[in-house]
Formats: sequence, C-alpha cells, structure tokens
Amino acid sequence: MQHFASDNYAGICPEALQALIAANSGHAPAYGEDDWTRQVSDRLREVFATDCDVYFAFNGTAANSLALASLCQSYHSVICHEVAHVETDECGGPEFFSNGSKLLTASGSNGKLTPESILEVISRRNDIHYPKPRVISLTQSTEVGTVYLPGEVAAIAETAHRNRAHVHMDGARFANAVASLGVDPAEITWRAGVDVLCFGGTKMGLPVGEAIVFFDRTLSEDFAWRCKQAGQLASKMRFLSAPWLGLLADNAWLRHAHHANAMAQRLAAGLACVAGVELMFPVEANGVFANLPAEVVDGLRQRGWRFYTFIGAGGARFMCAWDTTPENVDALLADLHDLSA
Repeated sequence: MQHFASDNYAGICPEALQALIAANSGHAPAYGEDDWTRQVSDRLREVFATDCDVYFAFNGTAANSLALASLCQSYHSVICHEVAHVETDECGGPEFFSNGSKLLTASGSNGKLTPESILEVISRRNDIHYPKPRVISLTQSTEVGTVYLPGEVAAIAETAHRNRAHVHMDGARFANAVASLGVDPAEITWRAGVDVLCFGGTKMGLPVGEAIVFFDRTLSEDFAWRCKQAGQLASKMRFLSAPWLGLLADNAWLRHAHHANAMAQRLAAGLACVAGVELMFPVEANGVFANLPAEVVDGLRQRGWRFYTFIGAGGARFMCAWDTTPENVDALLADLHDLSA
C-alpha cells in the first residue's frame, strides 16, 4: 500500500537510482572534489541560467538552517509565515546554527506572505532592544500546498531589499511549484529577487540530499566551512550529488513533479464529491488539505491509511509523490466514500 502522509515515504526514482549505481565504480576524490559533484553544480547553473554557487546538504533542515545562518548575525531576525517549516518543524535549527537569530512570524492567507504582512512585522519596532529584521524566508510551494506566482515573489523581494533584507526560499517542493506554474526556474528565483534557494531533492525522488543555491555569490563566503562544522560535508560526496544527475537529465524532475501534482488534482476532485468533506486550500502543487469528520479520520487509520493531521493549518494532509498511482488515489477515495456513507 502507498501512503499519503508524506512524499518522503516514496522510494528512489529510477533515474536517480541508476545514476547512484553508476557512480559506485572505482575510487573518486572525496569531499566534493569528484566529477559528479562538479557536473551537477554545472547542470544546476544551466537549469537556473546563471552563475550560482552550489552546495549540498543531507536534509532540508540543515539546508535551511545553514543558509539562513549565512544571511544574518545572531542579533538579526528572520521573517517567515506562521506555518513555515522553519518555524514549526525544524526544532530550532535556524536559531541554533545562526547563534540565536530570532524567527518572527507573519500571517497571510493560503500560507503565503505578502509585502503588507512583512512590513507589519518590520515596522513593529526599530530600537536596539529588538532583533533587527535581515531575512525574509518564503516557502515554495507553501506548507499548505499553494504556490507563489512570479509577481508575488518579486513583490516580496522588492519589499525585502528596500528594507535591506535578504530573501531565502525554502524549496523543499520547489519542483512542484515550477511544474504547477509552468515557468522557467529562474523566473521565480533570482530574476524575481531571491538571493538563496534551498532546492529540495529528497521529495523529488532522491535517496537523500538537498542543494543550496546561492544566486548572490557574495553571500556564500565561507559557506563550505559552515557545512563542514555542521556535519554536512559528505566525505563520499559523489553519492549525495550523483543522483541529481539522473533527476536533472531530460527534465525527469519536472516530469515527476507534474505527475505528483496531477495525482493531487485527481484526489482533490474526488474529495469534492465525498459527503462531509471540505477542501481547506486551493490545490496547486502535490498536497491536499481537507477537513474530515473525526469518525472518518479514525476509520481511514483503522483501514491502514497513513496521513498527517498536525501539519500546517490543521485538517488532514494528503501528499502525493512521484510514484503515487491513480489506482491508489482511487482506493483512498473509495474508502472515504464508504466511511462517509
């Protein structure tokens, strides 16, 4: 049985697995000095059509935390949405690695920050007794399955830069946002004013690993040392980077993201026909949030389905992945109909 608790439940996609196996031949230089890591870095520069700095970390919490730490000092603050992953699910990682930079939360409908909500936080205080805002962190796609349009990203970046703040993008599901919007990756990152992107690989089908992409290369000074100190410099780096080659080749990453998004749309359309079920947010990426009666939640779990009810803004969260099948979506919907009858 496939589950809908998280796209992290899915295995390694075939393209990434083949690239990983291909890298497991003979000896290669360690600590990122190998050909695979160089090739992936160059390929990512092609994807984003700019000369960016690229680093790799084992997981998203490390990627976000180290990236944010590189953008601010301990007396600074990071403004993020109140349901952002860096606020709710990273166990104080950003604060720890930045030696104390404070997260300040802002509200916004459908899980998205706005220039107005950011300015409200910035304008609260500007005295020396309050942490100075230095970074705006936005999540693409958001924790509630919505996506920022290019104009929305640009408006946030303009607000940030006008107030001498940097822009960090948590892109754990960046691929799903690109697939949903149908835009060039550059259009919702550096061309819109994003300074650094944490590009999620695990949820796309990699075995492990995220890429930290600095579009403003002046901000990545000494970042390699941050990774080493934090235990994020892989000794056998080729096994962290090589799977990216398979995923990026022939746009496999976008094909898988399109598929996951399509499965979420299939699930959302089916949920709309189930009595007593209400969709909570627009379904724009690979996540579906719904309000379900308590007895239906219990019934689904008794039948073996796994899904979360504590993520984002509450309700039941169903995540689709690169390998989610229409048959599995339909099986879930059949149980929902049966329990709601």
